Amino acid sequence: QVQLVESGGGLVQAGGSLRLSCAASRSIFSSSAMAWYRQAPGEQRELVAGITRGGATDYADSAKGRFTISRDNAKNTLYLQMNSLNPEDTGVYYCKQDYFSPTGLTTIWGQGTQVTVSS
Repeated sequence: QVQLVESGGGLVQAGGSLRLSCAASRSIFSSSAMAWYRQAPGEQRELVAGITRGGATDYADSAKGRFTISRDNAKNTLYLQMNSLNPEDTGVYYCKQDYFSPTGLTTIWGQGTQVTVSS
């Protein structure tokens, strides 16, 4: 069973930084596309940043210049470095993994980690 476990969330003041981690349980991590999503209270889940198997990255406009997504395939771990945080960044951050299994494209979500930015 593939599992994702996020960590690193917490309460931070505006202007501060946090580093989120997402640990994957299997070696298929290196062949997976990974992404971070955010869900604010009362809002839909939205893409924050994504990274392909080859390391190409993409960011939501709100994250460009402040957030950095990266991956360590040797550790089966995805990261999101978040700088210059503001209250609009508050929400539950989810890690997502996409990989091809014998049944086709499979998507796995983590349980989420709460990020709260105070003004």
